[in-house]
This record gives sequence, structure tokens and C-alpha cells, in this order.
Amino acid sequence: MIVGIDLGTTNSLIAVWEGNGPRLIKNSLGEVLTPSCVSLDDDGTVLVGRAARERLQTHPELTASAFKRFMGSNKQIRLGKRDFRAEELSALVLRSLREDAEAALGQPVTEAIITVPAYFSDAQRKATRAAGELAGLRVERLLNEPTGAALAYGIHNRDGESRFLVFDLGGGTFDVSVLDLFEGVMEVRASAGDNCLGGEDFVSCLVDHFFEQNKLPAKLKNHREFMQRLAAQVEIAKRKLSEVGQTTIRLHHDDNEYSMPLDEPLLERLCAPLLLRLRTPVERALRDANLRSNELDNIVLAGGATRMPIVRRLVARMFGRFPASEINPDEVVALGAAVQAGLKMKDAALSEVVMTDVTPYSLGIALSIQIGDNQFSEGHFDPVIERNCAVPISRVKQYFPVREGQRLLNLEVFQGEARMVKDNIHLGTLKIPMPGGRLDECGIDVRFTYDVNGLLQVEASVLKTGESFSLIIEGNPGLLSQEEIAFRLVSLADLKIHPRDRIEHRTLLARAERLYQQLRGEQREWFALQILSFEKALASQDRRVIDQRRKKFEDILEYLERDAFINPPGADLT
Repeated sequence: MIVGIDLGTTNSLIAVWEGNGPRLIKNSLGEVLTPSCVSLDDDGTVLVGRAARERLQTHPELTASAFKRFMGSNKQIRLGKRDFRAEELSALVLRSLREDAEAALGQPVTEAIITVPAYFSDAQRKATRAAGELAGLRVERLLNEPTGAALAYGIHNRDGESRFLVFDLGGGTFDVSVLDLFEGVMEVRASAGDNCLGGEDFVSCLVDHFFEQNKLPAKLKNHREFMQRLAAQVEIAKRKLSEVGQTTIRLHHDDNEYSMPLDEPLLERLCAPLLLRLRTPVERALRDANLRSNELDNIVLAGGATRMPIVRRLVARMFGRFPASEINPDEVVALGAAVQAGLKMKDAALSEVVMTDVTPYSLGIALSIQIGDNQFSEGHFDPVIERNCAVPISRVKQYFPVREGQRLLNLEVFQGEARMVKDNIHLGTLKIPMPGGRLDECGIDVRFTYDVNGLLQVEASVLKTGESFSLIIEGNPGLLSQEEIAFRLVSLADLKIHPRDRIEHRTLLARAERLYQQLRGEQREWFALQILSFEKALASQDRRVIDQRRKKFEDILEYLERDAFINPPGADLT
């Protein structure tokens, strides 16, 4: 069984291909969206998903979110007394999704298609693959997120022919792909993106303005609990604007109440630089596809951040039409991953479906250019594979050392579009021993091979000796060796994972802890009794008592989250 997984910055989903279509799998809480959050409970047990997200405000030092942005880097994220890499935290999310699928399907799940932003670098893709291995999954393929969205859209409209653009704005990344759909063939024409642009950045803009409006001291930005509570209130307000014209962000801290009114015009003004950045990848993708916006038949939205009205208005203005809305933007990428899983399993219902993809960025080496006698200008980028070439692809170019007698050649590999390599992303270094001699005798053939997973292989052949060398990433902190993966796999196995059948209770308690910290006085005392009553029911281990009490406890939480706690409750809800 191969499953499709959308490993997102904010939320993750898992889906499976069944019969004639993809199906999303619900987690233990009955939800298809699992927050990409990990937390250590007070006893050291690992919580994943909504239970962990509820603890972001109450236990920020024990909880992590948005770690997808650090994939492929050496950043260590501290939870309590333990440090984690982003791929380890991602592996815990993947493991939780895998367990949900196994519970729903009644069979082991060992293989997966995992989606990644189209603009993820080689190191970030390898880190995602490592996260899958750490979660006990064999990663059959890494699928570009907008390509996944296109697959879901294409299956939904497989009988037609169209040319469309996927506008994928998630929690942390932004991708664009232009595709042609005809006779069951989905061909990616061009892709572009921005790995540091997503819904989290819109929240950051509002947080900064909240500080300015309330003249808050900058040192509060180092107060983790305050910042998590503020970010949560900003996120709620941002989502509320999708339904109402205006709202107010309110936050209590140290007996003070801070507030900031928010409406659509203000949000659009504050986030204008971000909206402007959304245009650049769109323009690049259309230019590379040699198309104008009016030649597109449809615009497909993917990613939860596309629910924002300011984003939808921007899309409508750019393309002169409203985008397609047949498929839930939160779910479309996971559904596409399930379609790819069906293709991988060679399901008969997909026998006539073909999917092609492209390289989303240029790949090349650092070059020195002679500008005079014994004078060289260093650090120029020379692409071996240009962006938006169909994959898989293999290209070769010939190079020569710059000085006679040179005994070592450092082949520096980069990804990007800038003229100078200092403005591109360094992928690795290949050290090539040279035989010496005249320059015209010391050429090397450099071959770049880029596969459907978006992984790059570099091979250099010395023409004089016939020796070949493959790329070894040196000093790249974003990559784990197979030995390190094996070691970290054992380390993660030692962690206590909260039992899946009790996660609903732990989620309710984490949610209650967050609400408790927002109350004061009589309300807080009253609510403490409600929490204690629920904990006593859990301690009884009587399923009938627990189920009865849980329903009442859920009603209390809903009551409090509707802001009813502003006035003291008139009656005990127990």
C-alpha cells in the first residue's frame, strides 16, 4: 500500500487511492488536517497534532511548529532538554500520519509519496526523504506540491483539455506551476516559487504592527509565551476576516489589555510588500511557459493561505477572472499525492493518465572568467541544466582549469538564477584531482542528472585519465548520512509516543490549559474545577463515565471559546 502525504508547514494530511478516486484519511480526532506541531508532555511523552498546537501558548519551550522552513539546514530546535533537527520533528508528524492510515486501512503502511515545495533545494529534498526514513517509510517519490494540486485538478476534470496555473500559497512557502492537460496527459510547462513566503509571513506583519500600535517594548519579542499567544490571536483574526469585514485583536498580559482593530484595507496595506512578492514567481512562470495570462483557461488555488480575500482579489486582478474553487485548497495537494500513489501502483483506473514535470530552478557551477592577462573574475554562475527543462534530464558540459599545472579543481555546485554564485544556493563541492600538463589536455566533462524526485547527481570525468568522480557534499549541514539516519532512528524510537487511542483526551486537556491561562478570578477558579472533574473521570478508567464527562467538558470548552467567559457563568455546566 502506497499512501500520499502532504507534509505542510502548518498542517499535514494523508490520503490513499481507492477504486476510482483519492480519499483523505482522518486522524484519531476525526479530522483530516493534522497540525504540523510537536510537543513534549510534562512526563516526556511526545504529542503530535492538535494536542501539540494547543500547547504552543502554554508550553512554548516544549513545543515546536513551522519547522518545515528549517529542512535541509543544521538548525537545532530545543524542546525541554533535548535538541531536534527539522527532519526529526517532521518524522514524528509523518509517523503520526502513518499510524492514522494503518488504523483506518487495517494494514501496515510502509511506502509513501511525499510532497515538497517545487522550489525546495536538493538538500531540502534529501532532508524530506530522510524524515520519511526516520518515520519508517520508504519514500517512493517526492512530488512537487503544485504538481500534486494539478494531479487532483486533472483527475477532477480528466475528460477536458485545458491550460491552467496552480497558485499554491501555504503556511511557509509559495509555488506556481503552469500546466497543459490533454487526453489524460498533464504536462508541467513551467514552475517558479519562493521558499520564504507564506501565511506565517502575513501573521508576522500583523504582529509587528500590533507592537507598533500598542507601543510594546521590543524585549517582549523574546517572551516566547507572549509571542505564541499573540500569534494565535492574530491568526484567529486573520481567518475571521475571511468571513466578516472587520475584527479586533485583543490580548491580556500582566494585568494589561492590548488591542488592535483590523479590517481588510488595513491588512492589505500592511501586507502590500508580501502581495507584491507573489507577483514575481507568477510572472516568471508565465514568461518561461511563453504564455500570457489571458491564454490560461483556469487558475487553481492550493494552500490554506489562499483563503484570504486579499489573496483571492490579487489573483482575480492578475488574471482577470475568479480562480477555480471546486477542490478544497487545504486538501488538494494531499489528494494529488494519492493520485500519484495510484499511478505508482499502476491502478487500472489511471492507466491512461501521464504526468510530466520540470526542473523548477537552474543548476550549474561556479566559473572563473578571464578578463585579461593572468586576470580572472571569479564566482560567475554557469548553468548546466536550465530551469523548466522536462525531467528526468541529463546534460553535460566541458570545462578546463584556469592555470597550467593545476593539480586540484574544486567544482562548486549551485542552484539559482543569479549571475553571480554568491546570490545563489550552494549545493556542494566536488574535489577533482588533475593530472597536470597543458590546459587543453586537462578538460573535464561535467554531467548533471536531475530525476523525477528533484534530486541531483553530479559526475565529473577527467578526459586525460578517464577517471570519474561523483558529487560528495562536503560541509553541508543540511544533510544526514545513512549512519546518522540510523543513529537518529534509534534515538526517536526511544521517545514515548502518546497512545493514539487517548490523544483525544490529551488534546482536550491541552486546550483547557490554554483557556485556563486566559481566565482570571472566579472564572478561573470555576474552570479549574471543571478540569479536575474531567481528570477524575479519566482516572476512573470507566469508558461510560469518561464518554459522558467528555461530552460535557467539550461543551464547556466551546462555551468559553465563544467569549462567554467575559461574564461569569450563571450555572455550573457539570
